[in-house]
Amino acid sequence: MAQQVIDRMATTTADPQSVYALLADGSTWPEWSPLGSFELMEPGDGTPEGLGAVRLFTTGRHRSRERVVERRPGEVFAYVLEAGLPLRDYRAVVTLSPAEGGTLIRWRSTFRAKVPGTGWLYRRELGKFIGRTVEGLATAAARTRLP
Repeated sequence: MAQQVIDRMATTTADPQSVYALLADGSTWPEWSPLGSFELMEPGDGTPEGLGAVRLFTTGRHRSRERVVERRPGEVFAYVLEAGLPLRDYRAVVTLSPAEGGTLIRWRSTFRAKVPGTGWLYRRELGKFIGRTVEGLATAAARTRLP
């Protein structure tokens, strides 16, 4: 099955460290994304949400379990989906780049559908969800900039 790609971007007036602080703290995600709730299932290396941390997000009856696989403060935050959607090899990489007056946020997700012929549907629906998530992150970061 073909790999699907979702690539969404937004800019914010916040600096990359402020944006990263929100990404690295799963408890903030329900405040700025369409996600309903957060639970840390397994702590990661060094900090509770360090490398290897397992995070559970719930929205309505849908639950997704994700593992943090890359952390570069102020630059990159990445996770893989372990359970929750009928997808294979789901990986999301959020890249933060300094931009004039703030930060460019790029959220790129790749995956393969487990059920043949459904990749386009998941790409479309997840694309909408990720688009709202990126915009919410940009707005929240602008409101909560680090001093």
